Amino acid sequence: MAKNLVIVESPTKSKTLAKFLGKDYTIKATVGHVIDLPKSKLGIDIENGFQPDYVVIKGKATILKELKDAAKKAKTVYLAPDPDREGEAIAYHVAGKLEGCGAVIRRATFNEITKKAVLAGIADARDIDQNLVDAQQARRILDRLVGYKVSPVLWRTVYRGLSAGRVQSVALRIICEREAEIDAFITEEYWKFVGLFEASRKDLFQARLFKIDGKDFKVATGADAETLKAELLKQNYSVSDVQTERRTRRPLPPYITSTLQQDASIRLGFSSSKTMQVAQSLYEGIEISSEGQIGLITYMRTDSVRIAAEAAAAAKSYIENIYGKEYYPDPPNFYKTKKAAQDAHEAIRPTYLDYPPEKIKKSLTRDQFRLYELIWNRFLGSQMAPAAFDQLTIDITGGKYQFRATSQKVVFEGFLAVYTWTPDENANGNGNGDAATLPKLLAGDKLALTEVNPTQHFTKPPARFSEASLVKELEANGIGRPSTYAQIVTTLKTRTYVELQSRRLVPTDLGKTVNTLLVKQFPDIFSVQFTAQMEDELDRVEEGEITWQGALTDFYTPFSKRLKDVNDNQQEIKESTQKASDVVCDKCGKQMVEKWGRNGRFLACSGYPECKSTQPLNGKEDQSTDEKCELCGASMVIKQGRFGKFLACSAYPDCKNTKSLSIGLKCPKAGCGGDVVERRTRGAKVFWGCSKYPKCDFASWYKPVAQKCPNCESNYMVEKDTKKDGLHFYCPECKHKLLKQTEPVPATGV
Repeated sequence: MAKNLVIVESPTKSKTLAKFLGKDYTIKATVGHVIDLPKSKLGIDIENGFQPDYVVIKGKATILKELKDAAKKAKTVYLAPDPDREGEAIAYHVAGKLEGCGAVIRRATFNEITKKAVLAGIADARDIDQNLVDAQQARRILDRLVGYKVSPVLWRTVYRGLSAGRVQSVALRIICEREAEIDAFITEEYWKFVGLFEASRKDLFQARLFKIDGKDFKVATGADAETLKAELLKQNYSVSDVQTERRTRRPLPPYITSTLQQDASIRLGFSSSKTMQVAQSLYEGIEISSEGQIGLITYMRTDSVRIAAEAAAAAKSYIENIYGKEYYPDPPNFYKTKKAAQDAHEAIRPTYLDYPPEKIKKSLTRDQFRLYELIWNRFLGSQMAPAAFDQLTIDITGGKYQFRATSQKVVFEGFLAVYTWTPDENANGNGNGDAATLPKLLAGDKLALTEVNPTQHFTKPPARFSEASLVKELEANGIGRPSTYAQIVTTLKTRTYVELQSRRLVPTDLGKTVNTLLVKQFPDIFSVQFTAQMEDELDRVEEGEITWQGALTDFYTPFSKRLKDVNDNQQEIKESTQKASDVVCDKCGKQMVEKWGRNGRFLACSGYPECKSTQPLNGKEDQSTDEKCELCGASMVIKQGRFGKFLACSAYPDCKNTKSLSIGLKCPKAGCGGDVVERRTRGAKVFWGCSKYPKCDFASWYKPVAQKCPNCESNYMVEKDTKKDGLHFYCPECKHKLLKQTEPVPATGV
């Protein structure tokens, strides 16, 4: 009979922990939360100090019974959910259900799933931290109050089923405000000038026009550009200054949750939720063929860049042995955690340096390997010496015109031997390449300007947020915490308040409507400043500085007053979401108005409820097609739904057959004959797949187009939009890129 019971959240940890702890321990899992607020009602007694009415989550009664039965046979119960506020709350709720079992109940935490950390966590087990529980409970109640009190406002004024969230709505506001900036942006034309210079030894090199009369300049039209070009070619040029400067570039700190999500998005194309799912598997343990199951990284929900002294010592030994002593800095690198961070856990790092990514690649999935390699390289790089560059700057003067050529040459790679920068991070700003491409020149050397190339440019609006840049923005503003970033983004996509277009978050019409209503009616509650302030309040609860009821009272008093005012004016608010039209109702003659419904905007009679006539928006009827319904033989029509256009049977409601609308491209798989259609994942992410799924598994995250690849003659390419290459076509077969402006070569047989 086991002497002790260890209770964790995830069953995937069980095998690893059992190996470390031995036969005297039984491992059980809660599989997440077991107790929560009820779904069917508010579940909070506001008048009695915001007391929550917790219930057992559906399906978890069986798990609780197993835990109770196991606890009765144990001498000590170690509650070991994840080491954060949420994990502390799970431990607290489980402890409450195990009262009277006869065992001693203790809280154990592991920042990493290694034998040393697990044994230390058991040895240092403590009482449950009530302050952590209170902070999590305050957050849960805050979110419930906002969700259950504000969401009905959306139901009554837009349509039933919408949701408002305390943090998600602020994230939506940030996205919508960025979209408004883009809409209001006025593009301006400007021109850049690059000169081709020839030195006395016939060496040719490029330099950019830098100053005119010692000042910055702006050329706004093509005519002015041609005039300036002519003036530049008339001047006599010489080298006015040559400078060589040694520069260093320090490594970045090890990952925290937000930076891991950002880098995984930029480098690996992972969504925030995917990053956390893969990281969770690396943390909980991977089956390494010869070693058994091993936790490969430390806990992945953290906002601290701190690392343990033993991890720093192991990194020093590894770096000096593999790369050389000159690659380890003296003094060692130190990174300061932000003041607002909780600093409860270390940074995200490998738990062992005995398992380089390549050594265990066969034991990992492709996604696990790529993320583990990223974490490994970032951590090692963070402990290494800075990279050193020689930057060469050559200034060239002719009359009042000054050109400049610069380049960098790596003289010591330092941390760049492990963690390389992205192209944008590594750019030197002028495209001159390595210093070896510039000739050796001295001040006073005469030069000939042989050619001037003016290039037209246009100012660009601020970029839409990607998942990575949104997480960065949330973190910068103190909104949310490491455990919430991924869920915020997922919720916005699931609710169809935003959609992904070329991997950028774009607010939908529904998202804009909801945001406008919430910001206008609850300007303080859904402001960036107020939400960040609430995060600080929760941190103070965790530190024991204020009570959780006090934090909730400070929030709810002004919130309830504003809520009453909004509810008193809901008819006026509802009318503000509607828009008058020029269409006259064909049944009663009254004016039609635009309203929101589950399938988007539509026209409804202003005489409702006496007249219930409705029409598609702008009076457009369903569009007919030549396609026949395969179930009943009636014609299929194109309808506009919540997720866009789709095909539906014209015999509805007698026949309810629907199908995705083809994008006009046949499935590229040989012999398939299906159509490529737009689909959505459960998280509302758009992708393209074959209409004959599951018989055909063709799928693409990027929109396929009938563009023949000029390199391998593949019958299709996909449309991509990246920061580096802009809008272009990309061949999945040979990876050839083609600018979208290129005259398309129609594909045949597709």
